[in-house]
Amino acid sequence: MTTIEGLYNFRDTGGTPLTAGGATRSGVLYRSDALSGLGETGLSQFAATPVGVVVDFRTPTERLMAPDVLPTSRPFRMVELSILEGAMTGLARQDASDASPQDPAAQLEAIREALAQPPFLGDLYVGMLQGGASAFAEVARLVAASSDAEPTAVVVHCTAGKDRTGVSAALILEAVGADRDAVVADYAASAGHLAGAWSDAMLATVGGLGVAITPAVRDFVTGSPAAAIEQALAWVDAEHGGAAGYLQSGGLTDDELAALRRRLAG
Repeated sequence: MTTIEGLYNFRDTGGTPLTAGGATRSGVLYRSDALSGLGETGLSQFAATPVGVVVDFRTPTERLMAPDVLPTSRPFRMVELSILEGAMTGLARQDASDASPQDPAAQLEAIREALAQPPFLGDLYVGMLQGGASAFAEVARLVAASSDAEPTAVVVHCTAGKDRTGVSAALILEAVGADRDAVVADYAASAGHLAGAWSDAMLATVGGLGVAITPAVRDFVTGSPAAAIEQALAWVDAEHGGAAGYLQSGGLTDDELAALRRRLAG
C-alpha cells in the first residue's frame, strides 16, 4: 500500500477483485483526501507515484480554504469538477473570516443548521448521482485515456476522500466489473483511514460551530457506512441498469467504456 506523508485517505484502487476473475490494475486510479497537507517528504513521495492527473471534486470555497499542494519537480494536470453535494464536511471548516462576503453570518448559520440535522449519507449520494453524471463520466474518461508510457494515472479527491471520491471510485470499479462486495469494502475503508487525527480535528471544528456531536453528525462527517454506498449503487442499478449505463448517461461513449475496462481491468 502506497503511503503519502500528510495524507490520511490516499490509496490505490488496484487489486480490487473482478467478478470475471483477477483484479483491477495498480497504478491507474488512486483516491485521496485533499492534497493540502503535503510537506517536503509527502511531496517527494507523491512525485514518485505514476499520478499525472489530479481530479478535485471540491467547491471553489473549499479550494480557497485548503489549496492543493503539488510537487514542482514535474507537471500535473489539474481538473476541477466541483460537486456541491457532499461539500458540507469541507464547508464546516469555515469561520467568519472566510465565509461568503455577501452574508457570512447567514452562511455560518446555514452550515450549523445543516450539520445539526445531517442527511443519511446514502440519501446524499443519491442526490449527488442525480446531478453529477457528467462529472463522474469525465473521471472515467480521464482514466481511460491514461497510459503507462508517462505518469498519467488519475487521483480523485475531495475533502475527506470518502463521499464524492467514494462514489466516483465505486462507479468506475463497478463499471469495469469489480465484485460488489469488494467495491463496498473499498468505500467502507475510508472511516478507518480517517480515524484519529483527521476525524478529531474535523469534529472539533464542527463542535466549534456550536453543533452537538451526535452519532448522526459523527457518521456524516467522518463515517463511511456500507449501507450508504449500497443505497447509492442500488439507485444506479434501478435507474440505469448499473454503473456503466450511468456513466454513459453522463456522456461516456462505448469506445471510452471499452478503453476504461482495458486500462483498469485488462
